[in-house]
Amino acid sequence: MMPASNTIAGIVANDPNFSTLLAAVQAAGLTDTLNGPGPFTVFAPTNAAFAKIPKADLDALLNDPEQLKAVLLYHVVSGKVTAAQVMNMSSATTVNGADVSVSTSGGKVMIDGATVTKANVMASNGVIHVIDTVLMP
Repeated sequence: MMPASNTIAGIVANDPNFSTLLAAVQAAGLTDTLNGPGPFTVFAPTNAAFAKIPKADLDALLNDPEQLKAVLLYHVVSGKVTAAQVMNMSSATTVNGADVSVSTSGGKVMIDGATVTKANVMASNGVIHVIDTVLMP
């Protein structure tokens, strides 16, 4: 099933910069979740972010659905949290139950060790903030 184009899953599916994220979401069985009503805030790593992970480690992760799901849910916060709201936070609780740290420096927003490179990509079921590094719980 192809996701509706304006949901978080649909935006990820239709952007070639997210092909690795799309494959990971599908492998973890999370397509329906990110196509659902939400709302969700997703810190979405690009292909370049996934490329920072050694290939053997990434392959092992993609072949372990439970671990992959835990990592992907560490990129999701319940609710629609805009960039302006994120900038006033010091941490956020992810859907996987762990907290990510949030910091700002020189106009840049950092989520754990990742920099937000594009904020407020609005979806019908939430918002996407693009990040340059995969977050590891």
